[in-house]
Amino acid sequence: MSLPIEPAVIPESENTLFPVFLKLETLSVLLVGGGNVAVEKLQALLHNAPRTRICIVAIAVDKRIRQLAARFPAVSIEERSYVAADLAGMDILVVAVNDIPLSEAIRMDAKAKGILVNVADKPALCDFYLGSIVQKGNLKIAISTNGKSPTIAKRLKEVLNTIIPAEIDDVLNDMQQIRQQLDGDFSDKVKQLNDLTKVLVAKQVSLAEVNLKKSKEKKWQ
Repeated sequence: MSLPIEPAVIPESENTLFPVFLKLETLSVLLVGGGNVAVEKLQALLHNAPRTRICIVAIAVDKRIRQLAARFPAVSIEERSYVAADLAGMDILVVAVNDIPLSEAIRMDAKAKGILVNVADKPALCDFYLGSIVQKGNLKIAISTNGKSPTIAKRLKEVLNTIIPAEIDDVLNDMQQIRQQLDGDFSDKVKQLNDLTKVLVAKQVSLAEVNLKKSKEKKWQ
């Protein structure tokens, strides 16, 4: 006799956002708006995925957006009012206009087409958030406060940028080479890599020590 299965209890205060890293260069983005907020959104998109196809639609366009469009060939600008047809072929919509009724109307157009939406400063209208990002070479960390405090996310970004050394990218590149050279099945490789990297969680360890340990491990050669 099987026991009854109780439904999972999910605290209302829990952050249930699912973290995912998109290959944004394979998608198309529509950015509606041309002011300061649109500049911030565009900078965030291009900083993380500079090859992304981005179409900007706005009646007035900040000169900084023009400068970015001149530098990144996949960015295009349409100086006019938004129309629903702008959503054709788009995968993601970012709305950065200071007009709540217009933002809601644009969002409704996008939802009807199954397009993911981000509306600046309106968490309730968002399918996803553009979080604070920490990047050191190939290492990229996204920070989410569940839309509650972008300021805290910004401060955490500053902290992580300070404590994570630039040498982490060298370690990542070395670890990739080591992983490719290891023998054995998946389980064996995981055990060997865990042994090599456990020094990272030791107190007061530096990445220089990790590299020293790596150079002494003959079995990785």
